[in-house]
Amino acid sequence: MSFTLAIVGRPNVGKSTLFNRLVGKRLALVDDQPGVTRDLREGQGRLGDLRFIVVDSAGLELVDDDSLQGRMRRLTERAVDEADICLFVIDARVGVTAADEYFADILRKRAKHVILAANKAEGRAGEAGVLEAYGLGLGEPLRLSAEHGEGMDDLYRVLVPLADVFEAENVHQAPVTDVDVSEDDDAEDLEDWRPSAAKPLQIAVIGRPNAGKSTLINKIIGEDRLLTGPEAGITRDSISVSADFMGTPIRIFDTAGMRKKARVTDKVEKLSVADGLRAVRFAEVVVVLLDVGIPFEQQDLRIADFAETEGRAVVIAANKWDLEDDKPQKLNELREAFERLLPQLKGAPLVTVSARTGKGLDRLHNAIIKAHDVWNRRVPTARLNQWLGAMTEAHPPPAPGGRRIRLRYMTQIKTRPPAFVVMATHTDKIPDSYARYLVNGLRADFDMPGTPIRLTFRDQGTKNPYLAKANKINQSGALSKHKVRQKPKDA
Repeated sequence: MSFTLAIVGRPNVGKSTLFNRLVGKRLALVDDQPGVTRDLREGQGRLGDLRFIVVDSAGLELVDDDSLQGRMRRLTERAVDEADICLFVIDARVGVTAADEYFADILRKRAKHVILAANKAEGRAGEAGVLEAYGLGLGEPLRLSAEHGEGMDDLYRVLVPLADVFEAENVHQAPVTDVDVSEDDDAEDLEDWRPSAAKPLQIAVIGRPNAGKSTLINKIIGEDRLLTGPEAGITRDSISVSADFMGTPIRIFDTAGMRKKARVTDKVEKLSVADGLRAVRFAEVVVVLLDVGIPFEQQDLRIADFAETEGRAVVIAANKWDLEDDKPQKLNELREAFERLLPQLKGAPLVTVSARTGKGLDRLHNAIIKAHDVWNRRVPTARLNQWLGAMTEAHPPPAPGGRRIRLRYMTQIKTRPPAFVVMATHTDKIPDSYARYLVNGLRADFDMPGTPIRLTFRDQGTKNPYLAKANKINQSGALSKHKVRQKPKDA
């Protein structure tokens, strides 16, 4: 999915018909009676080779109260704020109304990109309405007929360059991972990776439905930006919000709740989960949010393991802490279960928060910053090899079949996450348990708790690394002696 397209406009201008045309199915109810659509409906849009999320919205009406129409309008305005592109639809047969002019002014101020479309423009009945649409100041209107499929090629031509822009932005916004480390640069210089306004710290909040992800993000950013409620599954797609979190510039992703794969039958929910997994790949730090009442269920473990497998720094946050009575006992139970069920994230920060009251956000902020620093950590090669010598002396590698395994040399080759290479002999005989011994030692001795650590062994065999250089010197020396001994041809 390269972008999100929200279809907005007055009631009964053909938004749902156009939505059904773009998704290729009759997902939205369509009727001549205005106001049939009340909620936001999402689908997988397809137009030529473009793939995108398309959102059908309720009709915009001139109301500002708490009536049903007012709540529907606020929901549509939320879709405008979050969409990459707004397709503003008018009725070409009715022409431009006062409401169209009012909402066009709103879109100019709030929407990122606006495309104006005059629907029901087939035949001569819509000619006058198309001409009037120029007066809205939103560029040249597209002549569409959602019911008959006319004008879809024009819409495609307008969307293609915008899709390229969003794809380029996605590449730019994606975090830099697996950064090569020069062997000559042993300084632990993290200044390049400190969060800034130009490069905010990217955080994804993931977890099961109804764990409180949207409520937590609203509390972090200090406003009710994301729709929340007691119902599970309100959030459908990954929504990113830029904010300042206790002095740290961040870009935080709210994701849909992830249920077990067998329970996901709705196609929109499948898209939502896929979008959430994509958000993890765009994050530097992943906050796995648990419900403290039912922590560490099987799905929580899968979600945390996925974040670790993707190589992201992980913070575990237990939400709804304000509802817990025996807090010390519960905290001990959480820590014991965490160490037992997620050994691959041993030492990762475990914090307790209350998204409803905001308590514990300072602990969450500190844990995120610490996890990000560890994710970027570099260890000097000299210190690594001193450490490796001490580790092998304390616990030598096994000697399967009488063949002694020698760990000759170690260096860090990457950061984000930290990755190390050990030059050794008989690497195919090194057991996984010894690799875990070294990884746990790295975590403990170099203060790298919780972050994914990549450790690989390269077989050096029994070759002398200086043998080739020595042979080259010997050959050049022998050649020089041969030239001296050789008699001139004239002699």
